[in-house]
Amino acid sequence: MPEQLEFARKLDPIEEKIDLGLRLSEADALALLESPEVLRIGKMANRFREKLWGNQCTYNINRHIHPTNVCVFRCTFCSFYRKPGQDGGYLVSPEEAVGRVRELAGSGLTELHMVGGCHPTARVEYYSSLYRAIKAEFPEIHIKSLTAVEIAWLARVSKKTFRQVLLELKEAGLGSLPGGGAEIFADRVRDITCGGKCNADEWLEVHRTAHQLGIRSNATMLYGHIETNEEIIDHLSRLRSLQDETGGFMTFIPLAYHPENNALQITHGPSAHRSLQVLAVSRLFLDNIDHIKAYWVMLGIEIAQMALWFGADDLDGTVIDEHIYHDAGATTPDILTVGQLRQLIEEAGRVPIERDTLYQPVQRIPMV
Repeated sequence: MPEQLEFARKLDPIEEKIDLGLRLSEADALALLESPEVLRIGKMANRFREKLWGNQCTYNINRHIHPTNVCVFRCTFCSFYRKPGQDGGYLVSPEEAVGRVRELAGSGLTELHMVGGCHPTARVEYYSSLYRAIKAEFPEIHIKSLTAVEIAWLARVSKKTFRQVLLELKEAGLGSLPGGGAEIFADRVRDITCGGKCNADEWLEVHRTAHQLGIRSNATMLYGHIETNEEIIDHLSRLRSLQDETGGFMTFIPLAYHPENNALQITHGPSAHRSLQVLAVSRLFLDNIDHIKAYWVMLGIEIAQMALWFGADDLDGTVIDEHIYHDAGATTPDILTVGQLRQLIEEAGRVPIERDTLYQPVQRIPMV
């Protein structure tokens, strides 16, 4: 009992700051992440979330296209990539990409999420041709594509600046950037998990440049492997600082590590307890990022529903044809229909609202 009272006392001044609308320090966030009082922290995050978004939870109609699974890097947590020349490697042609979009004609699709490996020979021109082909037939569809890692790789092999690459892709039809590739910013973790690919400063600079060019983006963090609590807070703090500078991030997505089919040799991913705590602390600390996403593909359906009461206000979308996390052992469905998404949100006690990629409400004509 004395120990529980001590935990409660540590949270009292932090909760007071939150209720007064004051910004949390890194020390505050670390105390929240180390506290066993997860339900209380969840309630704080839920109050913060409801001040912003009331009882609504957003979703969108999207599909994934992975342009290539061939990658020059060897991230130890990745189960998706194939080495150049390895069996099973592929590079999607513009015609194939258009065909996959055409399959969903009439479905209400509003977004294409296109990320993949860093292919040794695919250049900016390849991605531009993909986007132009898609936009020529489906001009209304928003293309959210290429992580900062992929942008940095294209800049390196093309001998261009981040700005030049982003401008060329924007002209071809790129609408926004996803948040992947951030992993954990700490050098210690990156050296073990993803050494060789763009570092934290480069990741942040790609997004800074995108924001300066009017390209909005998301941000992520991969947790539940070898990172420390301090490294999580450092990661969140760097994101918050860039958002203070540019205001270009739309949403933050905590990504739960999946342990299967990779070389990292961590035998289990984060628990539900850990996932909800990380999500709640993220909501409270990232006071300048509007949305927190509970990515159902990685969290699982049940935890994603619970997350809507721990600070999350978005579930992502239909997520048709996603392979990166399913290859890593995700046991969630390959797709959720709009009806299933809306039912999950309503079961959790929230009001479902369809959105587009830029978080504008989508108004559908009711069917008779």
